[in-house]
Amino acid sequence: MTITIDERREQALAALPPHREPGFWARANRWIRTHLVQFFAAFALLFMFLPVMIVVLFSFNVPAGRFNYNWNQFSTIAWTNVWQDPQITDAVKLSIEIALLSTTVSVVLGTLIAFAIGRHNFRGRGGINLLIFMPMATPEVVMGSSLLTLFVAAQLEGSLGFATITVAHIMFCISFVVVTVKARIAGLDSRLEQAAMDLYADERTTFMKITFPLVLPGIVAAALLAFSLSFDDFVITNFTSGQAVTFPMFVWGANTRGIPPEANVVGAIMFIIALVVVLLPEVVKRVRKS
Repeated sequence: MTITIDERREQALAALPPHREPGFWARANRWIRTHLVQFFAAFALLFMFLPVMIVVLFSFNVPAGRFNYNWNQFSTIAWTNVWQDPQITDAVKLSIEIALLSTTVSVVLGTLIAFAIGRHNFRGRGGINLLIFMPMATPEVVMGSSLLTLFVAAQLEGSLGFATITVAHIMFCISFVVVTVKARIAGLDSRLEQAAMDLYADERTTFMKITFPLVLPGIVAAALLAFSLSFDDFVITNFTSGQAVTFPMFVWGANTRGIPPEANVVGAIMFIIALVVVLLPEVVKRVRKS
C-alpha cells in the first residue's frame, strides 16, 4: 500500500508536539531583547535633553527670591522682557558677533586646510595632522593660560577684549572644522569628478559643479559646530576677555547673585534656533520626496 505525499505530511504533523503560545514573561523577555538598543538610545537622549528642558521650563518661572532654582509661579514676563536688561543684551550681542566672525574665518581656513590634507601628499603632512588635533586634545585651561601668556608677551594685556577672544576662538575652532570637512572629503567618490572631466569639464568647473556641492554638507556642519563652540565657550574666553563680557561669562558672574529667568530665555531661544536649523533640512527633504 502506497502512501501519498499528503498523507506523509499529515502523519509528520500529527507526530509533532502540540503548539503552545508563549507565556507573558516569555513575550516580555523577547520584546525587551528586541528593543534593548532603542531603550538605551531613548534613555541617553532623555539624559542629554533633560537639563535643556529644565532651562526652558524655568524660563517661565517667577522666582520667589534671588535664585531661580525652585518652581514658584508660571509667567511669560521673562520672555516679554528678555531684551530689556542691557547687560544680557550686550552680552548676547557680543557672543553672537564673536561667534559669527570666528566661525567665518575658521570655516574658510579650515576648509582649505582640509582640502590640502585630504587631497594632496606633501612633506610635513603628518606633522600638520598632529598640530590640527592638538587644540582638540589640549585642556581648555592649558590653552587659555597659554594664549593669555602669549598676549601678555606681545604687550596686549591692555587690549584684551573682542579681538583677543576672536583670535582664541578661531584657533580652537579651526581644528573642529578641519576634522569635520576632512571626513566629508574622505568619503567622496573620485569617480564623479573623473566622469565630469571625461565630459570636458575643466578643474574649476568640476570643483564648483561636483566637488563643492558634495562637500557643502560637511562645511555647513562644521560651521554650526564652530558657532556653537564659540558661543558656548567660557574657559578660554575667561582668560582672554579682559573687560569684555560674553553671555557665558555673564551667566557665571550672575550665578553668585542669582541668575535671572531672562538668561534661561536666551538659552531656550538658542536651543530652539539650533533645533530648527537641524530639523528644517530634514523636513524639506521629506516634503520633496512626498
